[in-house]
Amino acid sequence: MSDDFAAPLVAQNLAALAYERLERAIMEGDLPPGERLSESGLARRFGISRGPLREAIGQLEGRGLVERVSNQGARVVALDTPDLIDLMVVREALEGMACRLAAERMAEADLARLAALLESHAQAEPIVSGRGYFQGTGDRDFHQLILRASGNRRLAVQLGSELYPLLRLYRHRLSMRPGRPAEALAEHRAILEALSARDPDRAEEAMRAHVRAARQALEDGRGPGPAEAESA
Repeated sequence: MSDDFAAPLVAQNLAALAYERLERAIMEGDLPPGERLSESGLARRFGISRGPLREAIGQLEGRGLVERVSNQGARVVALDTPDLIDLMVVREALEGMACRLAAERMAEADLARLAALLESHAQAEPIVSGRGYFQGTGDRDFHQLILRASGNRRLAVQLGSELYPLLRLYRHRLSMRPGRPAEALAEHRAILEALSARDPDRAEEAMRAHVRAARQALEDGRGPGPAEAESA
């Protein structure tokens, strides 16, 4: 568990900071899927009252990262394999469209930024060693950069605000499947080549193939389990 997750909150906007801390803990696995969120325990850990914490939990519930279970209270959402496969089917269609639009609209500066990002990925120790394909958020995430370059606000909401937060819960673990880091990097490079060529058909198919590879692992039972659903 990170030291930051356990450190007390002292700033004025406690609800916003509690939300940020809880979201990070969920995304980084400090609070794994299915983990019950004890208001009293988390309040003690953060050094705040239950009010701001309850507000933060409610916000995370609104984003689909937390769910209420009868007689159990709030817990980090846990999706089974059929749910995750359904999400991946939707993701393939939406990301394919985002990549098609990006091929037509992406600025040269954005292409250069995407290329530099992949170069940094190729040199990252976890990928070189095959340990996993770990990405950051925002400008440090290959998929987020393409989504932003698509210029479509509706896609940005559906993918960036709805699907990505759920799928991000599981992406790190599936990226640790033997052989997957090298495969994902090669798939990302194929996507970049299609974008650089300004070929919408090729870009869409390259992205769809990338997402299908992760879904196929789940359908074949080769993934790390029912709670791990996204390739890097």
